[in-house]
Amino acid sequence: MQRKAVRRGSRILPGIAVLTALAAGALGLTGCTGGSSGGGTSDAKAGGNPAVPAQPGKYRSLPAPCKAGVDSKKLRAMLPAGDSLTPEQRDQMYAGVSDASYDGDRHVGCRWTAQSPEETRLLSVGFERVVSYDRATASDDDKAKQVYVRLLTDAHLPFPGPATSASPNPGTPATPTPAAPNPAAPSASATPPAGAPTPAASPSAPVELGSRVLEGLGSDAFIEDKLSPAGATAAQARTVRIVFRTSNVIVKVEYSVQPALPGTVPPSAETQDRARQLAQALVERFNE
Repeated sequence: MQRKAVRRGSRILPGIAVLTALAAGALGLTGCTGGSSGGGTSDAKAGGNPAVPAQPGKYRSLPAPCKAGVDSKKLRAMLPAGDSLTPEQRDQMYAGVSDASYDGDRHVGCRWTAQSPEETRLLSVGFERVVSYDRATASDDDKAKQVYVRLLTDAHLPFPGPATSASPNPGTPATPTPAAPNPAAPSASATPPAGAPTPAASPSAPVELGSRVLEGLGSDAFIEDKLSPAGATAAQARTVRIVFRTSNVIVKVEYSVQPALPGTVPPSAETQDRARQLAQALVERFNE
């Protein structure tokens, strides 16, 4: 009986050892699998660097357009008041009228009107603060630059850049341009015949400066100068518009002079100069 029990125990013990070894191996595999998955997760976290968004633009709000940079001296020069206006009416005219705006931190404007028997003058200023809704791809300044370029394109003005000129073919020798013969100089002793009328000096035509890109005004700037067509009964009105960008704000200044009688043309240089003085004052206001 004892021998049979020993034989049975000897058969059971090796089975238990095999089961123990299998369990230990399973635990080892589980530990290796868990360690490898944990290491892969940590490596994935270390390798992913999200893009850093750009900082917000310089300007977070907009000044009051009816007061920003528009002092009474500039307004009186650009908008002369008629003699028939009372002091209260003059104060009201120079106070301006604010444009309707649903977001005073994004878009505001102001308008002035001065009327007299000789002419009507209109002035308006507008501020637009540009905001990028995805600063991971474009900053506020970048978006404002895009808005400015679109306005410049609408004005049919070229974007400022290095001027390129056609260069001759390096294999072709340059051909000298023949010099034009000098015209014969009039004799110093030549005098007009007696009784001949002396030609009168013709008055010089007013200088037309035209539309162009401006330098030294904000970050980017251009000016438009438009003259309405002439007519037998309609007077020619001149409208000057200046657009400039300072950081993430677009500023527009529009100044129009409309004579009451036909045949009168507002001077280009004077109209542009007054609009530029106001634009420069607005640049200084934003730089404060």
